[in-house]
Amino acid sequence: MRIAVTGSTGLIGSALVRSLLADGHEVVRLVRHRSRVGWQPDGTVGVGWNPHLLQIDAAGLEGVDAVVHLAGAGVGDRRWTRAYKEEIRNSRVLGTETVAGALAKLKRPPKVLVSASAVGFYGQTGDRVIDEGAPAGDDFLAGVCVQWEAAARPAEDAGIRVVHPRTGLVLAAGGGALGRMLPLFRLGLGGRLGSGGQYWSILSLADEVAALRFLIDRPTLSGPVNLTGPVPVTNAELTEALGRALGRPTVLAVPGFALQAVLGEMSVEVVGSHRVVPERLLAAGFRFRHPDADAVVRAALQG
Repeated sequence: MRIAVTGSTGLIGSALVRSLLADGHEVVRLVRHRSRVGWQPDGTVGVGWNPHLLQIDAAGLEGVDAVVHLAGAGVGDRRWTRAYKEEIRNSRVLGTETVAGALAKLKRPPKVLVSASAVGFYGQTGDRVIDEGAPAGDDFLAGVCVQWEAAARPAEDAGIRVVHPRTGLVLAAGGGALGRMLPLFRLGLGGRLGSGGQYWSILSLADEVAALRFLIDRPTLSGPVNLTGPVPVTNAELTEALGRALGRPTVLAVPGFALQAVLGEMSVEVVGSHRVVPERLLAAGFRFRHPDADAVVRAALQG
C-alpha cells in the first residue's frame, strides 16, 4: 500500500513509519521543510505542507491508499499559557482541515483517513468505565478533541472512510510521559502523582502502532475508536509496576498542590482520571500484545 503519514517524526509516527516500511509499504511523509521534500534516504517520499497556512501539495497525495494524520503540538511539552493552548488547538484543527480538505478534492482519494484524537475527548471521568458511546467532556482538551474530530468532516462528506483513534497514554522509554518519568524512577525517586487513585488508560507503543494499522485494514470501522489498553490502571498501580520492573522503591509521592504549582492548568490532566476501555477495537477482533500494566512497562523498558 501507499500510505501518507503526518506527524511522522513523533513518538508514534516514527514507530508507525518503521513498521510500514518493514512490511514493504510505501510511505509518504507530509513535511514542513523543503529539504525533506522528495525521495529520502530511508526510502520514504516527502510531500510539502504548512498546516498553519492551510497549504498542502495535494498532487503528492494522489493515489495514496490511506492517510494516517497524527500531527499536533505536544500537550505536555510546555506549560499551558494562553498562547500555547491556542497552539495545541490550532495545530490539530487547522492541520486536520488542511488534510481533509485536500483529500476531499483529489481525483483518486484514499479509501481511509485515520485522523487522530485522544481520550481527552471524554473529559475527567473519575472511576466510571467509559466506552465510545460516552459524550464529550467540558474541559479544555475535550473541547479541542471535539473540534479536532469535526475538522475531518470534508473527507467524510467526500465518501472517505474516516476513523478517529482516541488514543490514551502511550508508554515508551524513548519519549512521552514515561520518557520524562524514567530518570527519577531509575534513581529510586519515582512515586505516585497526587492521590494515585486516578485512572490512566495506558497502552504500549507496539500496540498503538498495531492498532493504527488495524484501523487502516478494517473497512467496517469508522468514527471514534478508543486506542487504550483493555485494563485501565490507576497511577498508583502503574507506579508499582514501574518499581517492580526497575527494582526500585516507589514510596515517594508528589502532592496535588505541588503539581498545580509546577504545571498550572495542565496538572488537571496529570491528577485527572480517564477510565477508558477499547470496546470497539476488541469487538472488531484486535488482540493486545501487552494487555496489562506489567506487560506494558516491560515492553517500554525493552525499547
